[in-house]
Amino acid sequence: MKGLNRVKSGVKRLLPFYLLTFLPLSAGAQQMLSLDSCRAMALRNNKQMGVNQLKQEVAANLRKSARTKYLPHISAIGTYQYTSEEVSILNNEQKGALSNLGTNAMTKVGTMAAQMGYPLDALAQQMPQLAQGLGTATDLLNNGGQKIVDALRTDTRNIFAGTIMVTQPVFLGGSITALNRIADLNEQMTKNSSDAQRQAILYSTDQTYWQVVSLKHKQRLAQSYLDLIKKFDSDVQKMIEEGVATKSDGLSVSVKVNEAEMTLQKVNDGLELSKMLLCQMVGLPMDEAITLADEDSEDLGLTGSETPVSPISTRVSSAIENRPELKMLENTVDISKQATNVLKAGNLPMVALTGGYVVSNPNMLDGFEKKFGGFWNVGVLVRVPLWNWGDVAYKVRASKGVTAIANLELQEIREKIELQVNQNSLKVDEANKRLMLAQTGIKKAEENLRTANLGFKEGVIAPTVVMEAQTAWLQAQSQLIDAQIDVKLTHVDLQKSLGTLY
Repeated sequence: MKGLNRVKSGVKRLLPFYLLTFLPLSAGAQQMLSLDSCRAMALRNNKQMGVNQLKQEVAANLRKSARTKYLPHISAIGTYQYTSEEVSILNNEQKGALSNLGTNAMTKVGTMAAQMGYPLDALAQQMPQLAQGLGTATDLLNNGGQKIVDALRTDTRNIFAGTIMVTQPVFLGGSITALNRIADLNEQMTKNSSDAQRQAILYSTDQTYWQVVSLKHKQRLAQSYLDLIKKFDSDVQKMIEEGVATKSDGLSVSVKVNEAEMTLQKVNDGLELSKMLLCQMVGLPMDEAITLADEDSEDLGLTGSETPVSPISTRVSSAIENRPELKMLENTVDISKQATNVLKAGNLPMVALTGGYVVSNPNMLDGFEKKFGGFWNVGVLVRVPLWNWGDVAYKVRASKGVTAIANLELQEIREKIELQVNQNSLKVDEANKRLMLAQTGIKKAEENLRTANLGFKEGVIAPTVVMEAQTAWLQAQSQLIDAQIDVKLTHVDLQKSLGTLY
């Protein structure tokens, strides 16, 4: 136990030392990013890619919804209605006649008896039993008529009704097929829009990535030039002290030193801002310390693969086949055509099968009894448009005009894409030629600088000539960096115009 305690105490004493030793290493660590990792992070970080994913899900659900239009639809309806008056099968005169059926009958019998010379009033006085029988018969007939009136009462002031209905479309003028086709095209358009957004993100990421690489190379070049001109300034100052060079030569070199320092500062600022932009695009904090995989590469991976080898006609065909923007316009044309078919259905017959079950209270099937009762029904629904003052025809003409506009826009975009492919192909060729010239110019500038430095050391060349050689070397190095980056960027432009930037 004592040994364990000694170990623990030793660890506690050494822990601050280890923390102080490794803390600067962790604080100064930089994140290494390749072009592929920047692309992947930019796609994950971009909010529009998430929006496009949701749009694709919306389009897929709309397509599934359109499919349901082919299937039978079932609906249930329930109603309650209160009316101030009820439906009456008998009119008021008929009701009165039935309610006084006995009285009216006895009146007619009395009239007929009086005409025959046998007045019922006199007979009733002589025969009390006859009077009692006539009264009873009158009451029975009156009561019977009243029962008939009550039985025929509907009592429809409170009406409860319900129905379950099944509708199966048979032919709706082709509108269901057209709507399903529109849903399919809308889903395709959403996917093409997502592809276009993806290529735009990759294009911006590549542009920013190679901009950072270019500025990093120019930063090293500016630093090398500054070190070179400072060394030359030191040599000139020594020569001034020895009386070999003039103060004017020294001032000229000092001006070049100041210019080199300003150039280095501008490059440092541009590099910092470009890295901040790249961090923002890939979803990192803008003050994140990052290092790009191609920062220290001398040839930037230029292997000649950037030069297009396929003929122009093949590249144009590939662009027309792959460009998502062109596919979106083709989807627009097809959607407008299907919209025309939907409008045409307004002038065509529509046929549907119907079926269901209807219930009501009062029960109309059983003498309007106060209980629920119902019945099944099946039928065919046919709607034939006869006259609509040309409404559908005008809409169809307008829709065809929209389709014609979309076709013209599609043709125009195809021509522009063909021109763009040709231009970017020429730019790639020109960039490769500039790269070859820049590589040749580097060799000449280095040889010129070597010769100038040698002549300056031997005292046969003036300092101004050396500065001119140094400036030419700087320009040649800068042109080489620009040419290398230009080859990469023109290749990215060509891939985007071909629709193959993935």
